[in-house]
Amino acid sequence: MNQAKLMLMGKFQPIILGISRLMLTIKWPLEESVTNQLLHETLYPGIEANPSGRKLPDYAFIHKELAKPGVNLTLLWNEYCEKSYATGATPYMYTQFCDKYRHWARLTKATMRIKHKPGDVMQVDWAGNTIPIHDTVTGEMIKAYLFVAVLPCSCYVYAEANLDMTSTSWLSCHAHAYSYFGGVARLLIPDNLKTGIIKNTRYETVYNKSYQELAEHYDTAIIPARVNHPQDKSIVEGTVKYASTWIIAALRNQKFFSIDEIHRAVNEKLEELNHFPFKKREGNRHQAYYQEEQAFMKPLPKTPFEPADWTFATVRNDYLISDGINKYSVPFDLIGKEVDIRLTKKTVEVFFQGSRVASHSRAQVQVRDPITKKEHMPLEHQKYLAYNKDDFLVWAMSIGPKTTEVVERFLAVGREPEQGFKACASLTKLADRYSNNRLEKACERVLNYSSSPTIRNISTILKNGQDRLKQEKSQTSSTNKYGITRGAAYYGKDGAQ
Repeated sequence: MNQAKLMLMGKFQPIILGISRLMLTIKWPLEESVTNQLLHETLYPGIEANPSGRKLPDYAFIHKELAKPGVNLTLLWNEYCEKSYATGATPYMYTQFCDKYRHWARLTKATMRIKHKPGDVMQVDWAGNTIPIHDTVTGEMIKAYLFVAVLPCSCYVYAEANLDMTSTSWLSCHAHAYSYFGGVARLLIPDNLKTGIIKNTRYETVYNKSYQELAEHYDTAIIPARVNHPQDKSIVEGTVKYASTWIIAALRNQKFFSIDEIHRAVNEKLEELNHFPFKKREGNRHQAYYQEEQAFMKPLPKTPFEPADWTFATVRNDYLISDGINKYSVPFDLIGKEVDIRLTKKTVEVFFQGSRVASHSRAQVQVRDPITKKEHMPLEHQKYLAYNKDDFLVWAMSIGPKTTEVVERFLAVGREPEQGFKACASLTKLADRYSNNRLEKACERVLNYSSSPTIRNISTILKNGQDRLKQEKSQTSSTNKYGITRGAAYYGKDGAQ
């Protein structure tokens, strides 16, 4: 019996000695420097930690490499196998490799990067609750809406209050969020709002043109959450609720009279939120971002983004389109065609079949006349705008004196010379049609019987060829300006007979 006890004690003697040594060297709670390897060596001295003889992966290295874009466990397992074979060791198979890494990550609470890589995603949404603004005069209350953007890896948050949820506000908030983060994430995950996503089905996704333009400017890709699948952006859903509590609920007892006051209050609460310590790990959102994620963000574009609204219109006969307030010209050959209109705060751009065909500086106030460019007009309209009194007179003198006289009378017929421009322009067309020589003769003929020539009379003469007929000599004497008259004898008695 005693011999059996001795044998049993001998069998467990290494464990007993290990526990004794553990009690002398390690105390509860365990210090951060105590690792599984140290516990194994303390409890089981002389016993190999890896009896299978397979090469143990470097889990800390694997975890660090997984944070890099494009790196996954399959790639790391292949590299691990190559290193193992190079040293003559036997690697674990892929399934065991992944299980052991996940087990290590779970025990060390290093699971954050397994789901979300730094710099990979920015999720955005509008908060459901609003902040009231009170009108100081009428007492009327309007709503301010809260935009929230979050980086899932570090949980770093950006929030901004707006008076509406229009496309312009939506795009501006994105631009402000990227500026706040100081970089751009690889992917952008919004909800299916009409300001961003026109259609999102199993087979296709149609983006709002302005939203797609923003993505191209920031070199990011839009991946909208699936319809009725909020888990696709669970981090932002949770952060929106948290921000609603931390910002909106915290401001419930304050009374605001302008959006600027709300901006200042929201910014203060946002900084408090990002610097508030994590509950389950060390640090806060601000530290996590700058220590773990900022280096992986894409750089901001050199030029700031300018939000734009897109619309379309059919070009009418006046070859003008409207921004809702003023009218702008487009090339006249687009009359009857449908064009796309891009409106920013400072510019109006017109596109046809993907190519820009017109660009104007956008008027900030309503103006009386359309904003036009000469090259957009037909040649006849361009000539009309170039008309002036001196040019018409110079042209007429190049034709002849009678044409000059007719032009002078056209310019003098109204209160202002501009009232005769139309008649003068028609006269130039008659010269192009019938020749300068025939026009000069027609003007001479019309002046012989009228002191008020008209385009209709001159045109009739040219059309009927009357300018080519030889004019009859006047029957009146040069000394008798009254023509043929009867003498006094005609009215006498003899004359009456």
